[in-house]
Amino acid sequence: MPTDDATPQSVAGYFGGGWDGSNYLSGIDKITFADDSKSTLSATLTTARSSIGAMANSGTAGYFGGGDDGPAISGIDKITFPADTKSTLSATLSSARVHLAGMANSGTAGYFGGGYDSGRISGIDKITFSADSKSTLSATLTSARYLLAAMANSGTAGYFGGGNDSGGNISGIDKITFSADTKSTLSATLTSARSQLAGMANSGTAGYFGGGYDSGYISGIDKITFSADTKSTLSATLTTARYRLAAMADLALAGYFGGGYNPTVLSGIDKITFSADTKSTLSATLTSGRFSLGGFADCGTTL
Repeated sequence: MPTDDATPQSVAGYFGGGWDGSNYLSGIDKITFADDSKSTLSATLTTARSSIGAMANSGTAGYFGGGDDGPAISGIDKITFPADTKSTLSATLSSARVHLAGMANSGTAGYFGGGYDSGRISGIDKITFSADSKSTLSATLTSARYLLAAMANSGTAGYFGGGNDSGGNISGIDKITFSADTKSTLSATLTSARSQLAGMANSGTAGYFGGGYDSGYISGIDKITFSADTKSTLSATLTTARYRLAAMADLALAGYFGGGYNPTVLSGIDKITFSADTKSTLSATLTSGRFSLGGFADCGTTL
């Protein structure tokens, strides 16, 4: 990711997989940041699936991990930039799982945390980008959980927020400090206990958790300011309250929340412009309405 004197060369964001209400999906939609236009990759996921995790090594590749294609799966698909070709890692998640979350320390490693296999999961798998190898952290989430979200301040720390554990929906946010892969828990929490939310980040500045479900569908967006790990709530909200959505971000410019459910399947994409935290809605939409999808972004190389 860029240093203070680097210029990010933003490229595109990707939304992949999901469930359209009748079928698992294998397609991957691409949002080109220059004009917020949508195209669909010729490459697809190895199998149609929903409830996946996603993260990216910006400028190199994005990864979709786990999910549900009938049974839960442990495989990880890799989309190599800029040709947008798909390969499948020989490394797999520690167990087949659904409803996990992913985030990345771009240039170094990506992390898949939580989920559900035969029960809720607290473990965090790490994909080291140099060799696409998998290890498992000794640090774990504060409680085993699924239906959580994640985002990262690349170079510093990643955050896993919300989800559902044995006590129900939770509001807590765990922080993985990348230098030693240690876990701490923020004193700041989400505005309400919630699951089935999405997360994205303006790396170096702040991360955002949007949507989800508490006692109803949620339209609100919470912001974690990285300098002090404090929480505020945006005055801007999602166009429609929704859950099981996905998110990704164009570094320093805007974040995008796509798809979801409430109480119909949604195809719309909301954009949060970081300079003022304002919301607009793209004219481009996902190829079909879908929920339980994954999202990541390629912010390109730096100058």
